[in-house]
Amino acid sequence: MRRNLEATIDTFPIAGLFTISRGSKTEAEVVTCTISAGDVSGRGECVPYRRYGESIEGVLKDIRSVSDAVAEGAGRAELLRLLKPGAARNAVDCALWDLEAKQGKMAVSDALNLSPRPITTAFTLSLGDAETMAAEAARHSQRPLLKVKLGTTDDEARMRAVRRAAPASRIIVDANEGWTEENIERHLRVAAELQISLIEQPLPAGKDAKLAQIQRHVPICADESVHAIEDLEALRDRYDAVNIKLDKTGGLTEALRMKAEATRLGFSIMVGCMVGTSLGMAPAVLLAQDVDYADLDGPLLLAHDRNPSLRYEGSTVFPPPPDLWG
Repeated sequence: MRRNLEATIDTFPIAGLFTISRGSKTEAEVVTCTISAGDVSGRGECVPYRRYGESIEGVLKDIRSVSDAVAEGAGRAELLRLLKPGAARNAVDCALWDLEAKQGKMAVSDALNLSPRPITTAFTLSLGDAETMAAEAARHSQRPLLKVKLGTTDDEARMRAVRRAAPASRIIVDANEGWTEENIERHLRVAAELQISLIEQPLPAGKDAKLAQIQRHVPICADESVHAIEDLEALRDRYDAVNIKLDKTGGLTEALRMKAEATRLGFSIMVGCMVGTSLGMAPAVLLAQDVDYADLDGPLLLAHDRNPSLRYEGSTVFPPPPDLWG
């Protein structure tokens, strides 16, 4: 049966303002890929990221470029050759997984030999001044795992303020490439003093060699520095963990391979996300079933989500219902 591929833009307002060291936004703009065969459809979602040279228009063009191949039966294996890693391939790959499941072949969790369970996700605190971030940390201090956006010249004050406001929470600090060779060792010593659990991407990708030369008082996680399986080997001397995101790997198919290789090489694993909806998080919840850290709070940052959606209870996210994905 011939398949039809469509790609559309969907916009979801963010609850308030989401700020990192690179800027702020008030809405999540996502691309939805739908692949239909008869009266059955599978969906996948991606979030283009300007940091990686992506745009909404470019991702739409890339997705539509494989329309004929998908119509003629190209599957997930062929897709790895047709599209480069990134957001476009993620949307198509996840739509194909969903279509196969909804055609009755096998639920994605069964195909992966998983008995999925609820997992704990980090909850992200947007970048602000120390007082504002402390107030937000206090408001969410009952959450077991907080992720704190940093990347300024005064991150020590922010870390101390957040830790005072949320003394019982485990904390991940995400510097978004905002620290420097001059301040990183001081920041790491402060993070260790405050019992920060993990530091994500403190130095810019491609300018992180210093991480191999200093004492890492707190484990360091690669994000912008790691996109593909081929990146992993060269990062072993400077990172202790890697953040695997579907929008970086180009879908669940490649993310599963990358997770296996990162584990073999001894990295701790974080499964992360962009600010998107439950449709984008659903396959990542399956990927994150047995990892060290899950950062899948995208829908919690939105003013409203898709319907149907993932079930969140506080910081606990449940496996995706089949009418959403998979």
